[in-house]
Amino acid sequence: MEKNTAHTALLVMDVQSAILDNLPEKEDYVLRVNQAINTARQHNITVIFVRVGFRKNVPEVGTNNKFFDGFKKHIMEMGEENFLTLAPSLDRKEEDIVVTKRRVSAFAGSDLEVLLRAQNIKHLVLTGVATSGVVLSTLREASDKDFQLTVLADACADRDPEVHRVLTEKVFARQADIISNEQFAQALSR
Repeated sequence: MEKNTAHTALLVMDVQSAILDNLPEKEDYVLRVNQAINTARQHNITVIFVRVGFRKNVPEVGTNNKFFDGFKKHIMEMGEENFLTLAPSLDRKEEDIVVTKRRVSAFAGSDLEVLLRAQNIKHLVLTGVATSGVVLSTLREASDKDFQLTVLADACADRDPEVHRVLTEKVFARQADIISNEQFAQALSR
């Protein structure tokens, strides 16, 4: 993690109330994400919230999409606006950027890449739910787009702790630096 943060953004991905409901220890998780957000703000790092969302009646999801089609009915029952709601306990500010995506990756169906290029962002620090979903998909796509990547392992979460462990300890290191919130703060304070 380099100290020059002018070209760095923290992505807080899919930390939505509807998604957190499936996560054990969600309050502790949000505290860790807020720690990352506060560290980023102290060092003038752009904070971008990414959420998954759909139009009324979820027309973006076809029956061939096994992942989203499986819970399309649930999204419709909740109401699309309720599904879009970021966790109220997140440390958000009015000036924070919020991006809505239509698929698993933060880039898919969103204007994230346009925003990053406009802000001259070259380094992404990733957090989010789930490690095996948005974090994995975004990491792979961002790597292919030549972004420098850091993953805050303790600010990512997955319903399956073993999947989280394997991804953060074995898979992600091929494309990103894997650090903790504490290491993130320390690296920026040097």
